[in-house]
Amino acid sequence: MATLPKSDPSPESELVEVFATPQDSEAQVVQGLLEAAGIESLLVADVGPQDVLPVGGVVIRVAPEFAERARAVIAESQNVSDSEMLDQSEANAGPTETAQ
Repeated sequence: MATLPKSDPSPESELVEVFATPQDSEAQVVQGLLEAAGIESLLVADVGPQDVLPVGGVVIRVAPEFAERARAVIAESQNVSDSEMLDQSEANAGPTETAQ
């Protein structure tokens, strides 16, 4: 799943945060986008104060040399409209069976 980038065996503290979300599922989708673009990343729980309710989220970190490219991949994915996404998924879908 989440691993440190192979090209930078530095500790986690030297990685750069490129994305944050309260939802683990969203972070996993973004991590998948980054991996598809050839950018390895690390998911890190971002836990806030635990004195009232355990709240927090997830942040994605990458090696500093990949940060700019990672942010561009994330921004590009967020600029896709729902209709463009639907068109793309329909274009990628295989043939469907039709009732006769």
